[in-house]
Amino acid sequence: MRALTGANMDDSNAARVELASGEECCGVGFRVAGGQRCGGGDAFFGEGLGGWGVVVGTDTAFMLGALAIVGPRLSGQLRVFLLTLTVVDDFLAVSIIGFFYSEEIRLVPLLIALACLLALWLLGRSRRWRATPYLLIVFVLWLATLSSGVHASLAGMIAGLLIPAYPTRRHKVVAARQLFRDFWQSPSASSARAVGRGLSRGVSVNERLHEYLRLPTALLVVPIFALANAGVDLRGGLLVDSLGSPVTWGVVAGLVLGKILGIGLATLLAVRLGAGRLPEGVGMGSVFGGAALSGIGFTVSLLIIGLAFGTTSDLGRQATVGVLVAMVLATLLGWLIFKVAARRWGEETADLPMVLEPPVDPEVDHIRGPEDAQLTLVEFVDFECAYCAHATGSWEDLHERFGDDLRYVVRHLPHHPQGPLGAKASEAAANQDMFWPWLDFVFTRQHALERDDLIGYAAQLGLDVSRFIEDLDSAAVAKRVERDSASAAASGAHATPTFFVEDCRLLGSYDARTLTEALESSRRGPRTQEVPS
Repeated sequence: MRALTGANMDDSNAARVELASGEECCGVGFRVAGGQRCGGGDAFFGEGLGGWGVVVGTDTAFMLGALAIVGPRLSGQLRVFLLTLTVVDDFLAVSIIGFFYSEEIRLVPLLIALACLLALWLLGRSRRWRATPYLLIVFVLWLATLSSGVHASLAGMIAGLLIPAYPTRRHKVVAARQLFRDFWQSPSASSARAVGRGLSRGVSVNERLHEYLRLPTALLVVPIFALANAGVDLRGGLLVDSLGSPVTWGVVAGLVLGKILGIGLATLLAVRLGAGRLPEGVGMGSVFGGAALSGIGFTVSLLIIGLAFGTTSDLGRQATVGVLVAMVLATLLGWLIFKVAARRWGEETADLPMVLEPPVDPEVDHIRGPEDAQLTLVEFVDFECAYCAHATGSWEDLHERFGDDLRYVVRHLPHHPQGPLGAKASEAAANQDMFWPWLDFVFTRQHALERDDLIGYAAQLGLDVSRFIEDLDSAAVAKRVERDSASAAASGAHATPTFFVEDCRLLGSYDARTLTEALESSRRGPRTQEVPS
């Protein structure tokens, strides 16, 4: 099962991000305390206390890999929750590296680095859409920070926060579509260049850089970093010596016990006190299992070990063994917690529902196409949503492709300011058997959805205006919209557009080509019409 959902973050998700950030800050305190105090403080650890920052970081890639292997069958919501925690984790770890593990500070390069940060901020404020100026400034920033004695990872983190990120602007997408139409009608190098610029303007610089850098980072940078830092020669009794070292077990305690206590208990306390709530579909057992997996420190921990002790010193090797042991123990502990949570509390998944609830009912639902069609596509819509199928033209492409093979169903999920009123107006039109003409008409007028506008549309479509107004304000129409909203919540749909193919929620892109592939893969019988060439 795959799903296609809108990418808007609602207020509840934002609150969860803030909650997760607070939990992670509490968790750092638990972990540092665990790493420092295990065994009795300064007298027990001696020089090993210099590596207190080792237990802060979480290796996101390894943690997500372990979650995929030992975690619940479906864990999308838990995955997002843990990613939020690890992002805060990494910010804290990088800040610790920059402030506590930097070398002697040199003033002139530091001033140059600060000037670069100011330039990045000004570029962001001016909404510059080209990526080149940002890349040039970041390169100078990296060189200046490296020369200043401050660890360059701190500059990278701050630069990432200053490069602007914002939702895709619909009017920019529309402008790019017109530029592509110009290229289609008159292909040339200049029109092709204009299309490229138009597409870039529609997406934030931060998101474009993330897309460009994701693959080389995952396939090249991270593996090289891990291989360069993970080498530990266990000959000469090092393993035996490490297993008897308080530094090794301090690292293990900080990563394994500190993570599960810091994250798990902070989450439990926040939920019990009403300071936040867990993501939908995620139980407390899954949170503790994910907290255990967060004890996989690896890359960030190895970096701090190198800065604190050096990778070839005895303390450095002992701390590295501690990180590797913690990886194994954290994975095993997470697996055990997930198993217990599934058996005792029924937490077999940690994700939103994936199945449409209730199923399509021809007596209640709005259906376009034959009721006995081979294929069924359900879309949750908001009349103010610029990306729903009727707003983008995807519906026309699908109808041309499938014809009477497709049964298209619309349900309401109003979450924009004029969404609830628009949904009620469509149901008032449906009471006069005009739902589909209303939908086709109003989706081309999303800029004007006030009450007077909707009453005017009713008159233009030839509806009985008095009856339309009466139904618009009726409890029955409001109840009909609430039914669809309840269906969205029960089916895991939180934003528009959200699509279901054969009652299964789809994840990912929602363009017409992707929808066509999903529908074709679910086809149960032979095609009943020719495919347009």
